[in-house]
Amino acid sequence: MAFPDIQSFMRLLEERGELIRVTTPVSRELEITEIADRMVKQGGPALLFENVLGSDYPIVIGLLGTKERVALSLGVDDLDDLAAKVRNLIDLSGGGSKLGLLSNVTKLRDAMNLPPRRVRSAPVQEVVWRGDEVDLSKIPVLKCWPLDGGPFVTLPLVITRDPETGERNMGMYRVQVMSRNTTGMHWQRHKTGTKHLEKARKLGQRLEVAVAIGGDPALIYAATAPLPPVPGLDEFALAGYLRGQRYPVARGVTVDLDVPANAEFVLEGYVDPSEDWVVEGPFGDHTGFYTLPDLYPHFHVTAVTMRRNPVYPATIVGRPPMEDAYLIEASERLFLPAAQLIIPEIVDYHMPPAGVAHNLVFVSIKKSYPGQAYKVANGLFGLGQMMFAKVIVVLDEDVPVTDFGAVWREVTQKAVPGRDTLTTRGPIDVLDHSSRGWGYGGKLIIDATTKRPEEVGSAASSRPDQAGDTLAPDGFTPRAAQDLPAFDGVLAQRQTPDGYWLVALHKTRAGQARDLAAAFAAHPAAHGIRHLLICDDQTDVNDIGDVWWTILNNIDAERDVWVQGELLAWDGAQKIPEEGFVREWPPKIVMDQGVVDRVDRLWNVYGLPESLR
Repeated sequence: MAFPDIQSFMRLLEERGELIRVTTPVSRELEITEIADRMVKQGGPALLFENVLGSDYPIVIGLLGTKERVALSLGVDDLDDLAAKVRNLIDLSGGGSKLGLLSNVTKLRDAMNLPPRRVRSAPVQEVVWRGDEVDLSKIPVLKCWPLDGGPFVTLPLVITRDPETGERNMGMYRVQVMSRNTTGMHWQRHKTGTKHLEKARKLGQRLEVAVAIGGDPALIYAATAPLPPVPGLDEFALAGYLRGQRYPVARGVTVDLDVPANAEFVLEGYVDPSEDWVVEGPFGDHTGFYTLPDLYPHFHVTAVTMRRNPVYPATIVGRPPMEDAYLIEASERLFLPAAQLIIPEIVDYHMPPAGVAHNLVFVSIKKSYPGQAYKVANGLFGLGQMMFAKVIVVLDEDVPVTDFGAVWREVTQKAVPGRDTLTTRGPIDVLDHSSRGWGYGGKLIIDATTKRPEEVGSAASSRPDQAGDTLAPDGFTPRAAQDLPAFDGVLAQRQTPDGYWLVALHKTRAGQARDLAAAFAAHPAAHGIRHLLICDDQTDVNDIGDVWWTILNNIDAERDVWVQGELLAWDGAQKIPEEGFVREWPPKIVMDQGVVDRVDRLWNVYGLPESLR
């Protein structure tokens, strides 16, 4: 099913009981975030806030807040159907028979739907503000978290065109409102928008920009998708393929750019590459930590266009799981066939919410020779935005990659620290606060596949080659809980029967985590432990998701993960200047307690289900 616009999708959700209208006056500063955060973490419905203080426009949030709603928005029954759809498109062989040729004609007709189509009349241009009429404060842009530097557009579809080739790009780059007619433009160094701006600088010209807010769900998803560099394939084309019809676009009123005709709002304007950049941030980001202030380009808004009765769509990002986890899962399914085309032994892969997309990848493979796990992991590091992956765990083909607990049990049973772990380095997401350098840091590969003789040591390597010969896991058996040792700075700790020791550490001195690891490795309680997970003092050791989320955010894998005796130690505690860490360490996102209390008091007034409080 193709949705003409986001409001038609909202109507369907309301018919299905998947959208609730809130008529109580609410603040766009923090209050909506607190309500929406509770909803998405419990799989609750989308919310339409009809009475937003200080604005004439309603806010809808959480439209894609469950796996099922993302699938519905993309016109499939299940997200796995996306993989089948793409696999069918890229397999154009069909054979030489008439039936095969007819099959290819159908597939090519699908491909012909990719280019967008220009329309003369666009709903998003029914109302136009130009020049002094532009006032971004009238649009109900959210301030999401207490330490945010201001209000941020969180579902922006940022459109630019390559000044040399004319190729379009659409990306979802957060947009901080700076004044009534200017914003920041969060183009990171690896992003296409940055490349377009650099080309404009060399040509001595401004870069035209359009920021669409809304459109149909397929386009919103497409703006987040890590598209491969294929000529003619852009976000409008992907949305057209998912909709089964060419995407409607209109020429901007003050910029020579195609904008989605069915959006709710469009901000038009330019970035002047000769201008000084402006301070943007801080911002409570998808990592669950604040991204600290930094310099980014300045976007000047020359016009705002909108529908006569627009709705402002928003999302929030922060501690996982959040709405973005389901968009990431959609990308996993959509691009699985392409990954398998390049690395055919891949059976499945998954980026769990605790890894906030780029920090953790589970991949299962059909293994047929020694060292294949490392071959696959290094191949993944070379695939587009997968270059930002920090930890890749490679598993046997029968391991369900979406079962978080099952994967980590496989790791303790089949990956011996040191022998089956490998650190390397490469590009890291620039939002990563723990890496050794900006956009550059360590990576870890864990081979949790069943080992072949050649992979277990010099004694085995001298054995004659035997096709299909594998070895059972060695050196680990499930353990009963033992007395927990006491160490300096340890606030809480927990052992698990499957080989993990979880620690919340208040770090006060350099080398404290390594001293802890050395002392524990020598303690009798370490027998049967494979992994020592050292977290900061804000971590709940009884919540394994919280533990891994903290660890993965707070490590540079080459610096902070090491073999200590028979175990692998992970230092996910805060890094301090005495350890040579010169950058400022960001705080975790925590909502203001006064806002939490207010939402608690008004929950029934909002008309929201008590079970989701």
